Amino acid sequence: MALQDILKSVSSGALWRRNWQDMCRDLLRLKDEATVLKLAAHVLRLYRHFDEDERLEFFRFLLENFRVDADALKAAIAQYQLDPSPANVQHLNRASQPPRRQVFELFNMVPGGTPLLVDMRSDLLRLRREHPDISAVDEDLTALFRAWFNRGFLTLEQINWDTPAAVLEKLIEYEAVHEIQGWDDLQRRVSSGRRCYAFFHPALPGEPIIFVQAALTSGLAGSIDQLIRDESTRADAGESEASADTAIFYSISNCQHGLTGIAFGDLLIKQVVDLISSELPHIKAFATLSPIPGFGGWLTKAQAAGELSAAEATVVETVRNNPDQFPWQTDDGSTETVMSALCAHYLLHEKRGDAPLDPVARFHLRNGARLERLNWAADSSAKGKQQSAGMLVNYVYDQKSVTRNHESYVYEGNVISSNAFAQLARKRQ
Repeated sequence: MALQDILKSVSSGALWRRNWQDMCRDLLRLKDEATVLKLAAHVLRLYRHFDEDERLEFFRFLLENFRVDADALKAAIAQYQLDPSPANVQHLNRASQPPRRQVFELFNMVPGGTPLLVDMRSDLLRLRREHPDISAVDEDLTALFRAWFNRGFLTLEQINWDTPAAVLEKLIEYEAVHEIQGWDDLQRRVSSGRRCYAFFHPALPGEPIIFVQAALTSGLAGSIDQLIRDESTRADAGESEASADTAIFYSISNCQHGLTGIAFGDLLIKQVVDLISSELPHIKAFATLSPIPGFGGWLTKAQAAGELSAAEATVVETVRNNPDQFPWQTDDGSTETVMSALCAHYLLHEKRGDAPLDPVARFHLRNGARLERLNWAADSSAKGKQQSAGMLVNYVYDQKSVTRNHESYVYEGNVISSNAFAQLARKRQ
């Protein structure tokens, strides 16, 4: 359709009665910003009512019809090679960007467009598992999210019992590590002796992006049951806060599935460490009490592949088949010894490429923490027993060595651990 015909359709109202494919094309053809944004809003409204097949068709349409202009890119490359001036660098950069990014940018300018795009990326992540051909569309939207959700736009807020109930309710919904058992449990997690902090973004009002929970303790905590489930510990939290010397991060949860892959956690922990250090100068140590989500899966594969000794396989079968016997004590302590050695070996030596196989280990080690201590019988929940035979691990964030640890991990692939942890791994025969 010629531009003159498009303008006539705008004045007659026919523009809104055309198919969504033509509307998407018109987003980059029309010059009147008010009309373009109205059109973008209309396309978003249509998208919200699409079924799964229509959404897949929508992403494939963006893939095929808003790709990089190969001829324009070749010309820009040739011009840059002749004259690598700043102007030609910018021209080359623009030519290398697919126009669908402009479509997403226009969607983002619509009132309420950002949360709709976050939901749209959730659809992309789900669909691309079976339709990898649309991955390029997801990569474009992810690149924009990294710019739109950078630290300059995020606000760090402490969550407490005075926080609006709508936000507190979302913490119960989004908690991904240790389930919050209702309002009483939540109140204990945000009251004296406990801290909860979250990142928020102005385009997602009332919606936490990510939040972390911490407990103020004396020394390292070795049991999540004591931190959040033991009633006596909960009651003493307020009295012990003044004498605490350690902040234990025991849960960190991403809240927006559509922002998966956008790094928030490392920045959140570092910001919270700085904040607690300034507000509570008597807190000198920072550590985690972390799950080991990949250990159970690795054990299953290692056993199936014949990589466990006969003694190890027997212990693993006993643990797996008798969850009600937690914490699986034997007279000679062999169950704890064998399982702890296997888990320490897993965290230190099992790799995915050059990085640790366990996702939580990758996160904390990349941030500069060190593996400090493995804790037996630390998590009696069904999830904890299934993931890691009820074991949890402490990662320590030593502010004097965190930068050095980070660089050693990133540039040399070193997994930093305490001597005691390394010795535990060596007990595996």
